[in-house]
Amino acid sequence: MKLTIIGCTGSFPGPGSPASCYLLTAHDGDRTWRILLDLGSGALGVLQRYTDIKDLDGIFISHLHPDHCMDLCGMHVAIRWDPEGWGRDRMLVWGPAATADRMATAYGLPLDPGMHADFDFRSWVPREPVTIGPFRITPFPVRHPIEESYALRVEAVEPLADGGARTSVLAYSGDTDSCDELIESALGADMFLCEAAFQEGRDDAIEGVHLTGKRAGEAARAAAVDRLLLTHVPVWTDINTVVSEAKAAYDGGIAVAVSGVTYGVWSGDQLGTPKSLPTAPVSLIRPAQERRS
Repeated sequence: MKLTIIGCTGSFPGPGSPASCYLLTAHDGDRTWRILLDLGSGALGVLQRYTDIKDLDGIFISHLHPDHCMDLCGMHVAIRWDPEGWGRDRMLVWGPAATADRMATAYGLPLDPGMHADFDFRSWVPREPVTIGPFRITPFPVRHPIEESYALRVEAVEPLADGGARTSVLAYSGDTDSCDELIESALGADMFLCEAAFQEGRDDAIEGVHLTGKRAGEAARAAAVDRLLLTHVPVWTDINTVVSEAKAAYDGGIAVAVSGVTYGVWSGDQLGTPKSLPTAPVSLIRPAQERRS
């Protein structure tokens, strides 16, 4: 499985990157499959540098804040008004239950039919996996101030030349504060794509919204992930501070997501079966006053 960072700036597009959008590719032995995790503000334009949007097999939305979903409106235009015609099935979109209505409202459309002619909208059920091609995506509810917000665990099984198979695991935090479900989603992942929008000391009074580098590192350590890739860092948050916080809490490989960079997500498992997972701690959530001390 490969991960290409389309957008990684937190909360709104920055000068060097759109908001959240991540392209995953994997091969099932017959063809390459392409899915998106989120399609935030400004991402659709940059996405077209890396793939034809007609080659996408599905879009998987973590939650309905604009920096994670609003370019679905642009995708609707691309599908609906292509002079040569879309020429394929409706675009598959998995997301919170309100996704179809929220997008119709954002574009000023009546809820019926809204964008249903262009998108095949389907709703997450917590912890119920979805399979598409070589991908298996499982949503885990997390802590963020909106009706539904999910971390997504993506497992990809790809055949090897020797007749075996390789399972790769990417965990994506979406937007969240510390919670046990975040750790559950990331257990034993080969790569943990984790938001770190806040800074220790600056944002301590804000509960249930975002992680700091320290809290991202704590989650990575608790989940025993192989690598931590920090993302969703807004323009007013210092990247070096976030990385230093994460390194203090997690001693594995750490990098910062950069728009346009492709990462390999791989595993040592050659059997095509889920990895053996460590046991999650009972809880990583600590009272706010303890975090500030």
